[in-house]
Amino acid sequence: MNVIIIEDEKPAARRLSRMLADLSINVHTMLHSVQESIVWFNANEHPDLIFLDIQLSDGLSFEIFDTITVKSAIIFTTAYDEYALKAFKLNSIDYLLKPIDDEELEAAIHKYKEQIPQKKQIQVDFDDIKKLLINPIDRVYKKRFTTRVGQHLKIFPVEDIECFYSENKGTYLHTTENRNYLIDTTLDSLENEINPEQFFRISRKFYVNINAIKDIISYTNSRLQIKLHNFNEQEIIVARERVKDFKAWLE
Repeated sequence: MNVIIIEDEKPAARRLSRMLADLSINVHTMLHSVQESIVWFNANEHPDLIFLDIQLSDGLSFEIFDTITVKSAIIFTTAYDEYALKAFKLNSIDYLLKPIDDEELEAAIHKYKEQIPQKKQIQVDFDDIKKLLINPIDRVYKKRFTTRVGQHLKIFPVEDIECFYSENKGTYLHTTENRNYLIDTTLDSLENEINPEQFFRISRKFYVNINAIKDIISYTNSRLQIKLHNFNEQEIIVARERVKDFKAWLE
């Protein structure tokens, strides 16, 4: 496997190189700036895999690909917070949040190797990612939702919504007044519409409002059960693979 690291912090690049060596992966080259990377790509065969830092000393690393057509798989290494991480998920690209964890690095490599037999091509829309990375805290999220009730439209500020959930192919919101309303969207669409500081997707079926959580209880198979102030129509369970992120979100 031909691997390069693009990282402007040389100690961080060396640390990542050592971690990869522990996984029997040798790093071919370490690059430290946009301009250095452009020169290298123009003169060398493109690697199988790039570990790509977002912010380099002379600009965003995406600027490399304004002039170079990427032919490699990419694993981002980033210190950006949860706002920006949506960008990588949207593009089906793996990412490692700094400081890089050994187990997460190994999982990312495993994911890459699984794609090799399928010859899966990762389509990277760098312009789309840049939009989500520039001033992510200034992004505007929906402040209210509307739904039709008979001949009327009802307006619900997000502060009055305890959770969103899916049931029987429909998407519903549950209010602090203990009422359910069908809304014209999907849980997947909500990912880009609601503030990730306020709402967390705990499973395929639920988004919960942090201000609506009354209790969190240990559940079977390393999962968690959530009790909201009003919603009690069904169990709300944090999926096992989302427990770690959910605990981080709570803090």
